[in-house]
Amino acid sequence: MASLRFVFLFLLISFSASAQKDYKLWLQYNAVSNSALALEYKNNLKGIVVFGNSETIKIAQKELQTGFQDMLGTIPEIKSEIKGENNLIIGSQSNLNVEIKNELKSDFDKISTEGFIIKSFSFKSKKQIIITGKNDVAVLYGVFNFLRILQTNKSVKNLNIADSPKTNIRILNHWDNLDRTVERGYAGFSLWNWQKLPDFIDQRYLDYARANASIGINGTVLTNVNANALILTPQYLEKVEALANVFRPYGIKVYLTARFSAPIEIGNLKTADPKDTQVINWWKNKAAEIYKRIPDFGGFLVKANSEGQPGPQNYGRDHVDGANMLADAVAPFGGVIMWRAFVYSEHDANDRAKQAYAEFQPYDGKFKENVIVQVKNGAIDFQPREPFHPLFGAMPKTPLMMEFQITQEYLGFSTHLVFLPKLFQEVLESDTYQQGKGSTVAKVIDGTLYQNKLTGIAGVANIGNDLNWTGHPFAQANWYGFGRLAWNPYLDSETIADEWLKSTFSNDENFIKPVKNMMIESREAVVNYMTPLGLHHIMDTGHHYGPGPWVSNLSRPEWNPTYYHKADKNGIGFDRSKTGTNATAQYAPEVERLFDNLETCPEQDLLWFHHVSWDYKLKNGQTLWNGLALKYQEGVNQVNEMQNVWKKTEKYVDSVRFHEVEMLLEIQYKEAKWWRDACLLYFQQFSGKELPTGVEKPTQTLDYFKSLKFPFAPGNG
Repeated sequence: MASLRFVFLFLLISFSASAQKDYKLWLQYNAVSNSALALEYKNNLKGIVVFGNSETIKIAQKELQTGFQDMLGTIPEIKSEIKGENNLIIGSQSNLNVEIKNELKSDFDKISTEGFIIKSFSFKSKKQIIITGKNDVAVLYGVFNFLRILQTNKSVKNLNIADSPKTNIRILNHWDNLDRTVERGYAGFSLWNWQKLPDFIDQRYLDYARANASIGINGTVLTNVNANALILTPQYLEKVEALANVFRPYGIKVYLTARFSAPIEIGNLKTADPKDTQVINWWKNKAAEIYKRIPDFGGFLVKANSEGQPGPQNYGRDHVDGANMLADAVAPFGGVIMWRAFVYSEHDANDRAKQAYAEFQPYDGKFKENVIVQVKNGAIDFQPREPFHPLFGAMPKTPLMMEFQITQEYLGFSTHLVFLPKLFQEVLESDTYQQGKGSTVAKVIDGTLYQNKLTGIAGVANIGNDLNWTGHPFAQANWYGFGRLAWNPYLDSETIADEWLKSTFSNDENFIKPVKNMMIESREAVVNYMTPLGLHHIMDTGHHYGPGPWVSNLSRPEWNPTYYHKADKNGIGFDRSKTGTNATAQYAPEVERLFDNLETCPEQDLLWFHHVSWDYKLKNGQTLWNGLALKYQEGVNQVNEMQNVWKKTEKYVDSVRFHEVEMLLEIQYKEAKWWRDACLLYFQQFSGKELPTGVEKPTQTLDYFKSLKFPFAPGNG
């Protein structure tokens, strides 16, 4: 019996140790196994010289000590002055001595206030490495980047890095409610325990801030865009202040969502009209109250007149009236207003894809300078694939902020392995042609296309209180990848996958090469088994879990999947060309011509822009029906191949994470087949054609798939 208890205790301890790897995200700091590299690191890192004693610098020093201890088994001597050679020097520009400042003058000229320098240089004829920047947070960014060099087994002999973020606001949008539920959250409950705040500071808050700082994220919106006005009351602002104090040393500002009707709900006013003097003064006083508590408060994110949320249009006003009123309230304190362009109305169901452009483009140049319009990557709603939003490039006088969704609302939730940086990169590289060839979405976002000073990228967070933060070990890569692309929208997703895998699992190329390829292919796999050839929004209603192309009974037409695919005996697809809704006209002429012509429209977007005959010949010679069916099958096959790849990685991965991913891939494989069978059976009613050779026959009927209900699917508001 005693031996049995010992075995149980051993297994418990082993599980706990392995599970902690999940919790550590990409900051594993695994021991460097390459003996030559380990020796190089030790020889070049004999001491750490620290200039400055702020809370941020102390965090940077501690991070280096943790990293060196875990990766090299030793902590270099901590020094307050430069003695000897091969020291690592950290400190911001103002804390360095004059000699070093002069030595690095040209390097400081290359970086912004958040940028960092990592450089090998000679000080008094002795070799040193320095990590510096114009402020302490920049130094912290540099420290994390330096540790990533070690994590990814790169040389530190001749370093010469000067790197700055290309966007100002790099922010997570938490769709977290005050009751700790998370809308579209698939990794447990909200991190923010409002009941215990402000006096109980969970260690998770510090670890969250550390993880974000490691990838350069500098802002967090704590509350759901479907906002609750209570967050703006003193009872909750005290709690927000406590979080702001935790995040500040990591360079992270807090933001809140502003419910437009708050003056009525918590201010005892009879109106929220943005032109009403009492309303204007209420918001000014509320802003002053917040900034008195939180001097570096970032500002407000606003969802207005969208999906039933209150807004200026309730009072006969427009988006400019609403945004500018709030902008005036936060302007004296340096705050910003992020005004979402995600709007669609039941009164204009001609084409939901056109509505955001129609509502916002005419207001170009009318917003205050501290307003940035937050635009989703596509015109519908975070689909597995969408053409880039036509607003990008169409508002040259207005800063536009990208909104990506890191949480997988329409991509199988956290049970499906989908590497989203591939999707993000596809959007950022899209050419708007608004200023001629090369006018990419990335250039709109970073301000270089129209010289906008206010820039930003937002990501709807996939984080919850699960032990591994994101519900799926590989979903951590989407949080990581978002941060890296927010810092630099021109990064390649393969580079990001490589960094993440080496920092999270192993540097062994026998592991890296196949798993990286699996990650890169995973997004295309989900498009294939869910929405191939430009299909979109055919998920089941409300929870968006699983297929529901048959749904047609909802009160608003644009809530129904049948609205988007328009399948009939003649074909399938939404005609957005000149012969249809003419949504293509919202793009620059070069892009319009490309999308408008059935023959030149990229096949990946075909059914987004065109209603196409079942017998239409695709570029590979297949009919549309056969090609569609084969794409669904290809997606299933790709997931099966992902399973085969992962099975061969067991010797490179701890048992806990190996089995987690193994089980999740089995779920994904079953659900990929569910998607294939349900969709093909439904569309087959209209095509009247047999499944082509190579496509597996469904084992259930269409009625069976229609009968499935999921009233308690997670993340459904």
